[in-house]
Amino acid sequence: MNATATQDRAVYWGTGRRKSSIARVRLVPGSGNVVVNNRSGEDYFNRIPGYIVALKSPLETLGLESEYDILVNAHGGGLTGQADAVKLGVARALCQLDPDNRQPLKIEGYLTRDPRCKERKKYGLHKARKAPQFSKR
Repeated sequence: MNATATQDRAVYWGTGRRKSSIARVRLVPGSGNVVVNNRSGEDYFNRIPGYIVALKSPLETLGLESEYDILVNAHGGGLTGQADAVKLGVARALCQLDPDNRQPLKIEGYLTRDPRCKERKKYGLHKARKAPQFSKR
């Protein structure tokens, strides 16, 4: 069991990354609260329900949504990248909680890191692919 015991409570860690966002996630036995950067999850994600549903979805897959609190330190990127990074971190922490959780999470695709990120700018172009306007004369 790879858990850190603090005051007789098991803490499970997971790190998630998406685009340029990084989220360090702790799962602590509790009542299903989400705290991101010392703010409630609803406040941090501007009460956009899609983000809250996304980061709780690995817990819902296993039926544990009201048994663990999600404590997150997130930085970099925007809200979408951070929400997906939290989702990956929660899934990895759940694998640490019990190795049997890995198979259902893998089937749902929660353990796959999304490799897409911003393409670099090339010289002679305005952005990665946007070229200057062509003038024949």
